[in-house]
Amino acid sequence: MPMWELRGRELWLADDVGGTRLPVADEIYGALVERDPGAQNLPTSAANVRASRYPLAPALTINDSDDSGSPKYAISGSVRGIRLDLDPADLERGHVVADGVWYPIDASGAAEVLELLQSAGIDLGAARSLRSFLALRKAATAGAAVEDHMAGLPISPLAFAPPADDVPAGVDATLYSYQLAGWRWLKFLLAEGVGGLLADEMGLGKTLQIISALSDAGAGRLSPALIIAPGSLLENWRREIGKFAPHLKVLKHHGPERTGRPADLHGFDAVITSYDSVVRDNSLLNMIEWAVVILDEAQFIRNPQAQRTKSVKHLRRRAGLAVTGTPIENRLLDLWSIMDFVLPDHLGDQKAFEAQFADDVDGAAMLEPLVSPLMLRRRVADVAQDLPPRIDIPQVLELDDSEAAAYDAIRERIAAEYGAAATLVALTSLRRFCAHPSLMDGSSHAADPMSFSKFRRLDELIEEIFARNEKVIIFTSFTAMADMIARHVERRFGVFAGVIDGRLPIDDRQPMIDRFSEVRGGAALILNPKAGGAGLNITAANHVIHYNPEWNPALEDQASARAYRRGQELPVTVHRLLVADTVEDVVDERLSRKRALSSTAVIGVEGAEDDYGDVVAALSRSPAKMAGGTK
Repeated sequence: MPMWELRGRELWLADDVGGTRLPVADEIYGALVERDPGAQNLPTSAANVRASRYPLAPALTINDSDDSGSPKYAISGSVRGIRLDLDPADLERGHVVADGVWYPIDASGAAEVLELLQSAGIDLGAARSLRSFLALRKAATAGAAVEDHMAGLPISPLAFAPPADDVPAGVDATLYSYQLAGWRWLKFLLAEGVGGLLADEMGLGKTLQIISALSDAGAGRLSPALIIAPGSLLENWRREIGKFAPHLKVLKHHGPERTGRPADLHGFDAVITSYDSVVRDNSLLNMIEWAVVILDEAQFIRNPQAQRTKSVKHLRRRAGLAVTGTPIENRLLDLWSIMDFVLPDHLGDQKAFEAQFADDVDGAAMLEPLVSPLMLRRRVADVAQDLPPRIDIPQVLELDDSEAAAYDAIRERIAAEYGAAATLVALTSLRRFCAHPSLMDGSSHAADPMSFSKFRRLDELIEEIFARNEKVIIFTSFTAMADMIARHVERRFGVFAGVIDGRLPIDDRQPMIDRFSEVRGGAALILNPKAGGAGLNITAANHVIHYNPEWNPALEDQASARAYRRGQELPVTVHRLLVADTVEDVVDERLSRKRALSSTAVIGVEGAEDDYGDVVAALSRSPAKMAGGTK
């Protein structure tokens, strides 16, 4: 008479003559659950083992490895509140015995888990491959037999790149520990053949980390590499590579003299070009398969429909790296567009993404676990204690009676003339008035700048700075205002005052900065935040003044960081001039609200420049009423 024999996690069948075999799950189920001995007259009971009628549902699980933030893989089976640890042999066998109970394993679920293990190329235990991890996480969101117990948690991108003591070969610089970690992370990504987003805050040396990866990617140089940056930063990239990795052969592909022959691009370790050149020369650049395409100031491709975004994503590349301190400026779709370059299809197409992730704090929280493994973001306060301190001083100013009355007259005229359509007009006119009333009628060139209270406060600050033989950067978004400030500084203080905005050719901007930096003693550089807020390094100044607040907090914060970055040797003081109970007050409140939203997640949510709804509130703000004691 045959009998059941328990061997570890398996139930074997022994015959009368000493032979044994491992039955399939259906045989055991028929005998022990349905009590049908069948043609082979199998025993319908087993000593010390009872059979479950209900099969285990297997799943591949992603768990936190000892609370370290590093994922690990396991297989589990669950049924009616019971969960068991399984292994691939259990799935292949189709049944398991645990705690005296025999369980069948769902056959289709077992086949799916085994296929996931094979297709993703993973082993159980600590996760070692980022590509495999991302594949499993994506499978989980698609409803596969994956239980992601870390789905609500951001994964440190450094979890997959083990720490080491090596330093990048060929780099003429001493990297800080966090920069070494960043280089090792980039090297790991490139070895894996996946992209990444280096989103360190301004001043933490993102460029040096990229150059380190170009110089030493683990298997020698990373060549050929294509670096795409705003036109004003191409020379800066060339100089930085020449400074830190002079052995790399670099070509700047830009301007009317640039080549039209792909053969002329061969032989270089890195080709540096602009976003505009990528649009114009897309066919040429696509004749080369780049080892890596690197996007500096990657927020330039935040608009998925822009031609430069499409052109960049069309480039043939083995990996893509994006670099930006502001991965989101306006909306979550900004990050989708960047990640669609870094790892195409990881977040689905645009339509599916917008349907899944609302453009709010909750949407950002849902998105972060999917993005965090691919995005390395360190903050100055966390990793760069060696930077000099930064002191932020908000300057809330009041208009005098006549100025307040003039402001109110404009505000009331706009409301009466345009009504509900006043939003854009109010934004432009009221903000221009708060810069200087003479900007309203085009008389700024002949006007006395000191006739306005806000300008007089600016003059006081500049005078104090120059008295200490120090330099200042002043930001204003109005061209006429920039000219007025520059004329005033030159006439009153007799020092250098340069202006950088859209009127200055890109190739002339770095020489302007060089001239400013070479001045011994006081000097001023007046910049439009859009022209001067994207990557320029102006460490010669240790004072920043925002003459008028910007609607976009990312734009303003990035502009402030021009002087507050690595290489600065003096404390940096940031002044923000703000006229109370005017449109600027509304802008400031909006910035605070947007920054609060941004702080809820590593990826952040910045303000939208085209979101002018807040200006409606400005039409009810009256500096004259404030002066009269009415709030």
